Amino acid sequence: MGSVEINEVPKRVVVLGYGSLDYVDALGVTPIGVPKTLLPTTLEKYKGDSVENTGSVKEVNFETLFTLKPDLIIAEARMATIYKDLKDIAPTYMFEIDTKDYWKTTQKHWRTLGEIFEKSDRADQLIKDVQGQIDTLHSKVAQHPPRALTVSNSGNSLAMFGEKSRFSFVYDEAGFAPSTSQNVESVSGNHGNLISFEYIADAQPEVLLVLDREQAIGQSNGKAKALFDNDLVKSTPAAKNGRVMFIDPAAWYLTAGGYHSTQTMIKELNQVVVN
Repeated sequence: MGSVEINEVPKRVVVLGYGSLDYVDALGVTPIGVPKTLLPTTLEKYKGDSVENTGSVKEVNFETLFTLKPDLIIAEARMATIYKDLKDIAPTYMFEIDTKDYWKTTQKHWRTLGEIFEKSDRADQLIKDVQGQIDTLHSKVAQHPPRALTVSNSGNSLAMFGEKSRFSFVYDEAGFAPSTSQNVESVSGNHGNLISFEYIADAQPEVLLVLDREQAIGQSNGKAKALFDNDLVKSTPAAKNGRVMFIDPAAWYLTAGGYHSTQTMIKELNQVVVN
């Protein structure tokens, strides 16, 4: 979304997304303002009054933002429509993760922010650390790549995500094989392809990864577990072998591109590797 020109190391930084906040936290940068609605538990230290509340990851409190007088704003994809407004206040860096190429774009942002804050050595170390974890996971998966199906629920609606989606990390970096149904159709939707439980049963995944989207956006807690407790899911190798994973909604949905969240993703995938 355009370039940002920084002439000196920013001192008054406002971070408007949780993936970028997760990363700058690991980088050792302390922001003066962050959104506090649905703040993930891994970032709870920012709940205190020492950091101003800028609203939510979808709605910015512009009055607060003006008052803070930032010299750098770090925004994410959810703020794309107000990019020009943000840029009028301060130089704005867009931390947008291409979910179809997760790790490549994540590294790009980590390096760029490392340069902006003159912390390139730290950024390189964080990348090396995570790359090592990815390589270890990939080596385990490569011995017998399980067929994995990644799905989310919103209410009683189900959606599946393929290799080039927000779950691309599962297939590209980790090396899992895709699991799809040959006999039951899916329907293209705004958030993945809409499917039924019959689709899951026909696909017979060896690993089933479930994102509870309602939990991610604070509308419910644990509803997905009850929804997926049915005979169709139980008929899959994933269920029979204890490899149905209700993945961390904050890590996979709210804080994509973060240092800690990416490690959480790796940790969860390690737990469902077929040995």
